[in-house]
Amino acid sequence: MKQLTQELKSGHMEITEVPFPGLNPGEVLVRTHYSVISAGTEGKTVSDARKGYIAKARSRQKEVKQVIQMARTSGLKETYNLVMNKLEAASPLGYSCSGEVIAMGEGVTRLKSGDRVACGGSSAVHADVVSVPVNLCVPVPESVSLRHAAFSTVAAIALQGIRQADVRLGESCVIIGMGLLGQLTAHMLQAAGVQAIGVDVDTRQVERARASGVTHVFGRQQDGLVQEIQSLTHGHGADAIIITAGTSSLDPVEFSGEIARKKAKVVIVGAVPTGFSRANYYKKELDLRMSCSYGPGRYDPRYEEQGIDYPVGYVRWTENRNMQAFIDLLVERRIPMDSLISHEFDLAEAPSAYDMILSRKEPFAGILIRYDTETPLQS
Repeated sequence: MKQLTQELKSGHMEITEVPFPGLNPGEVLVRTHYSVISAGTEGKTVSDARKGYIAKARSRQKEVKQVIQMARTSGLKETYNLVMNKLEAASPLGYSCSGEVIAMGEGVTRLKSGDRVACGGSSAVHADVVSVPVNLCVPVPESVSLRHAAFSTVAAIALQGIRQADVRLGESCVIIGMGLLGQLTAHMLQAAGVQAIGVDVDTRQVERARASGVTHVFGRQQDGLVQEIQSLTHGHGADAIIITAGTSSLDPVEFSGEIARKKAKVVIVGAVPTGFSRANYYKKELDLRMSCSYGPGRYDPRYEEQGIDYPVGYVRWTENRNMQAFIDLLVERRIPMDSLISHEFDLAEAPSAYDMILSRKEPFAGILIRYDTETPLQS
């Protein structure tokens, strides 16, 4: 089978022939129909890989500290060999896909061969076949396109941000960053009866969001933006702000404090710094919250790897249930997915998709990889 990989040392990407993934107890083997490229998460991974060693070290300071600590305990030679082996190894990319179940591991009872599913997590990579823990798979009904269902994991990240914002019918929420994640957030808020107000520094993303059906969306540089948001919120300020942008600038957090009403919630979904001036956050008693990926269960090996679910009476929205909630929205046609998909590539063309993301020569939102599902699989 074929899989997209990159070498962390040079950033070189290629489509390689690899064996089928192993099928462990509690996992399902899925033939991929579509997978989604995350421009933020994967774009940073690819960008870092293409940098020189010094630039790599600057962008991966946590890992550098771990290497230094290992050198102190294990010696320079062993540490050097370990680091170089990792850098030269082929590394997979991707974490959101859809396809058809072709085999089930021991203990899997809720899915069967032939079921259409959406998958997430570190094993839902860009490959012809993936093996995914059952708690990171959700069934997809026939009425939903697998092309749309492939976005379920990315959508779960957006949905978890909304859950952290805890906004209700009739309230207002500003979304800072109108890439794919921001647009998904805005459309789900609008579907729930929440007034969504989008903001982005890139006017091209503003136009894409407006074209996709986001009612209120503005450029960050627009004159009188604070007053515009005040007017839309009847002079109170936003009930919540969700930051989906990825930037090293403090502006998203500072701007959030400026446009928030008293005791509002500011939720960080994207990768932004959190150091900020005290004035607005102190005077308004703002609630700054972090949103953890797809939702409860993320990074818990008992949930993700062993398939132990959290009781719904105690944890209403797990990462699996967030993914399923998005599929339910697709069943009801509440999210205009076709307007959110900007590019589609065959697997063989996938490396050029990352070149487009890093060059930013054209605007993009949802980027799909499609797979040949007619040719018989070869392991």
